Order: sequence, then structure tokens, then C-alpha cells
Amino acid sequence: MRIGLISGNPGHPVLAAAAALLVRRGHEVVAVPPAGPADELPDACLLKARTPQALVLAGELERQGVPVVNSAAATELCQDRVRMAELARAAGLPFAETVDGGRLGELADPAYPFVVKSRHSRRHDLVARVDGPARLRELAEHWPEEPVVTQPFVPGTGWDQKLWVIDGQVFSARRRSELATGTGTSGQAEDWEPPPGRAELALRVGEVFGLDVYGVDLLDGPAEPVIVDVNAFPGVRGRPGAPEALAALALRVAAERGVGHRVGRVVGQGPGQGVGQGPGQGVGPFARSGGPGR
Repeated sequence: MRIGLISGNPGHPVLAAAAALLVRRGHEVVAVPPAGPADELPDACLLKARTPQALVLAGELERQGVPVVNSAAATELCQDRVRMAELARAAGLPFAETVDGGRLGELADPAYPFVVKSRHSRRHDLVARVDGPARLRELAEHWPEEPVVTQPFVPGTGWDQKLWVIDGQVFSARRRSELATGTGTSGQAEDWEPPPGRAELALRVGEVFGLDVYGVDLLDGPAEPVIVDVNAFPGVRGRPGAPEALAALALRVAAERGVGHRVGRVVGQGPGQGVGQGPGQGVGPFARSGGPGR
């Protein structure tokens, strides 16, 4: 099998470990360049990137018949916290009430305390607890033009509950919430066994959002767990078995949906595409494998 990666960081620990497993098993792992593979398309592609260029590239691969995990559409939807909340609540999921707050500098008369987040999820985005006007003014000085959403502050237990799913396999951990401590930093993740129903809830999220690799952030609400965020293709760091699950997913998708549909086809280069490496380059330390299983 030939597995493609769309990622700004193919050396990410879980992605790199999954790629190494695939190579050891005789498969080929390549970073997909902007114009697509020069000789042949991958049998399946893993999308661990959220830039506009990456989404354009993933969409073009899909139009050429390459299955992409997660799809470009599902990945893009999870970047918009308003759309995310609307979809979740329409499906009956216990998602935190999420309100479009416009630009942070224009946010007026909120009910304290509340949580403010960047509307568009991305690396180093804004996530903060706001207890009063002074804190709101401080944040607005640094993020005046930032489109934001607001959510009620859920006191809970002070621990973030993290559930990650890879192809139906649920991994979990918890960490001390930065919103509860007020320190601006969260503690290291620690092992945690979800109470009954949490894993089933996480799996339901995947069905609703059309995701194969994703994370669900939960808090303990007054009557039931509350979903506060959904992340497409998170890091899943430090969870034993995660690289193996990711490698198995890539091969399953390639076998079930990819092989035999793209002989002789290549991907055209769209305007503004700029993700990946040049044609024929391997991923980080991984060499191409010409062994069985391609």
C-alpha cells in the first residue's frame, strides 16, 4: 500500500510512529506534495493539517478518488466552533451552549463567569476563562479583532476529560484544567478510565461529524457530561496502542476504499497549494519501501 501524509509536521510522535510501523510492514509512506504525486496517487491519505492549503489539497485528492482521513469537509467543519455546536446540538449531543460573540473587542454585557474561545479553532488560538470586566478588557487588548464564541463556565471537578478515537478505538486521559486553576497552563495528562457512557458518547460524536480520528473534550456538568470541543486528528500523545490503531486504519481505508480506482491518474496543482514535500520525497526519517504489500 502507498499511504500519503498531509501534515505540516510529519515528525509528530504518533504520526511518525504509525508511519514507521507501515514502513516496517513493507508499505510506502510519502508526504503528498502540492501538485500531488508525480507518478501515482496514494491508496489512502492521512490529513493532519488544518491550513487552507492543506484542505484544498485534500479536497483535490478526494476528487481524484483518494480516500482521505479525515475528509476535507469534516476537518474544515471542526475548525468553526459555531457550526460545530449547531451540528452537535441538532443531533442531540450534550454540547455546551455556544454563542457567536462577534469580535472580542466588541463583546458586550456577558454573563460572568464565562469561557471565551476563538471561533476558528487553530494552533495557539484563544481559550480563556473570564471572571469579570477587568479580565475581558485585558483579553480584548491582545485580541481586539479576534472572532470569538462564548460558552458558560462549567465548574465541574477542575479536570479536563480527554477522549480520543481512532477508527472506533477509544483512548482516554485527564488533565488539570487551565480554566479551573487560573494559571494559564494545564497539568500533564494522566491515565483515566472514563465513567460508563463516556466512550459511547465519544463514538457517537464520530458518527455525527463523519470523523475517523478525532478528540472529544468533556466536562462533568450538573446533570450529564458536557462536550466543550471536538478536534479533528488530534495528537493522541502518550497513549499506548494509538500508532498501531492509526496504521491499521490507514491500511483498512486503503484496502476498502482506495485500491484499484486511480490507475494512471495524477492530481493537478491548484492555485495557492503549498503543503508537503517535493515529488518522491519520503517522510522525515522514513525511507520508501519497495517490499510486498504496496
